Amino acid sequence: MSKFAKKNIIIFVYFALAVSTLLVFWQVRNFDFINCDDDLYVYENPHVVNGLTNESIAWAFTTPHVGNWLPLTWLSFMLDYQLFGANPGLMHLVNMLLHIANTLLLFGVLKKMTSSLWPSAFVAAAFALHPMHVESVAWIIERKDVLSTLFLLLTLAAYVSYIRKRNIVWYLLTILPFVLGLLAKPMIVTLPFLLLLLDYWPLGRFRAVEKKKTNISQKAFSFLVLEKVPFFAVSVVSSIITFLVQKGCGAVADVNALALQSRVANAVLSYSKYVGRMFWPRDLAVFYPYDARTIQSWQVAVCLLLLTVVFVLTIRFGRKQKYLFTGWFWFLGTLVPVIGIIQSGAQAYADRYTYISYIGLFIIIAWGLPELLSKWRHRKIVLAVASAIVLTAMGISAYGQVSYWKNSNSLFSRAVEVTQNNYIAYYNLGNSCLSLGHYQDAAEAYKQAVIIDPDYAEAYNNLGVSCKSLGRYQDAIAAYKQAIRIKPDYADAYSNLGNIYGKLGLYKYAIEACKRAVKIKPDLASAHGNLGAAYLAVGDKASAIEEYKILKTLDSQLADKLYNLINK
Repeated sequence: MSKFAKKNIIIFVYFALAVSTLLVFWQVRNFDFINCDDDLYVYENPHVVNGLTNESIAWAFTTPHVGNWLPLTWLSFMLDYQLFGANPGLMHLVNMLLHIANTLLLFGVLKKMTSSLWPSAFVAAAFALHPMHVESVAWIIERKDVLSTLFLLLTLAAYVSYIRKRNIVWYLLTILPFVLGLLAKPMIVTLPFLLLLLDYWPLGRFRAVEKKKTNISQKAFSFLVLEKVPFFAVSVVSSIITFLVQKGCGAVADVNALALQSRVANAVLSYSKYVGRMFWPRDLAVFYPYDARTIQSWQVAVCLLLLTVVFVLTIRFGRKQKYLFTGWFWFLGTLVPVIGIIQSGAQAYADRYTYISYIGLFIIIAWGLPELLSKWRHRKIVLAVASAIVLTAMGISAYGQVSYWKNSNSLFSRAVEVTQNNYIAYYNLGNSCLSLGHYQDAAEAYKQAVIIDPDYAEAYNNLGVSCKSLGRYQDAIAAYKQAIRIKPDYADAYSNLGNIYGKLGLYKYAIEACKRAVKIKPDLASAHGNLGAAYLAVGDKASAIEEYKILKTLDSQLADKLYNLINK
């Protein structure tokens, strides 16, 4: 094949990868925000909605938020608002474009490292179209996934150039995107280990070690490790910052709350589920609840046995089939920060965690199947047809999965449908129904949430809100009181309780409840508004005016409403 023809084929592959990814994800241009975390990260975050200002940039680098420190991700959202305003469709498209860029970069990097066109193309296509990767692209807040992966792949591209040119400039250019990637999402802290795996295969930098010439092998191995010291140092610093931030924000579960045995068991099951869902990605959901009570010992034992067998086979055959070693340990290693040994959040596992890790499994398939079928006479035709069928099936499945992300109602309705005991999904479905004015549906969803988790204070509070909207005041009072029993410092529940007491003419109780709310949370605007209205109802205009003065600094719209009541 001539160089010209080969160049045209490569251009065609890039084009096909971009177009196929675009076709699957183009529908996101009409999608809305999701009421789970999109509000906290984006559209109700005042630092983000103000765009790129000196104050917002300083906030991004100095202030942890929602249990994370992600300055580069915050800056990307600020830039979105600077350019588009509150337009979720365009923010979705930015995620999609980053995913396309990652797909093309992955193909280019693999081809550059391996000189293998079609296996590299298959890995990139599977990465682009796998349904498990939909969450990382179709959820606005997962900008951190696609952005950090972009910098990870840029790091790998720079690393290959450094190895070939042996230039200190390229070495420094390798470290820079790694740092930027960590500032987008610290999950890529395992990148130094990935570099060592790539040194083994496909870069072949371990050959001196494999020859077992003691002096040469020791020097070669020592050099490869020492070369990664700056990367390891950056990873350690990032890991410490992440742990301290998440622990300080309460995102990391108390080690005494979840037994080590339960966390390890869940990690074993999660690894197995990730492998299984790579081959059969069905019943995908935005949230899979963690519940140690549902973990069966026999399931853990079977999964552990299977993982051990694969581990042993990888070690056994990894010296000859080097791609097997690199692919399997790529998969295992990149999941370590989120596998749940240190539990962060209430999920058992998550689709988004496979965004980088599945690349390792795709590598095993892309290089393993051609070798396995090497003696078949028509293997090229078989592989081409099989790849086309598999990738088409992935694309169709991914397209369907993307459609569930169009709004909160469809997303959490799907989660409730395909999972069990999913109290988070019911709670967020209730929030969606509440925002749409479907109060009865909201109440039913919240009831399901508290049946599954009787200690879910937020669900009881919102159940009270939906009951109040339905005119069921006594049910609302009972729900608010239950929320307070579970969470005695729940300022919003006290404020809501005060509001409903006011509606019932129980102004003494309304004032007591609202006073408690503002004592717990002095900047809770709704509590000051409800308190001011209650003071007016009992004829204490002076106290109402004081609440108005406070409210002016917190919420101008609520202040205007109280002002109108005062001057009626």
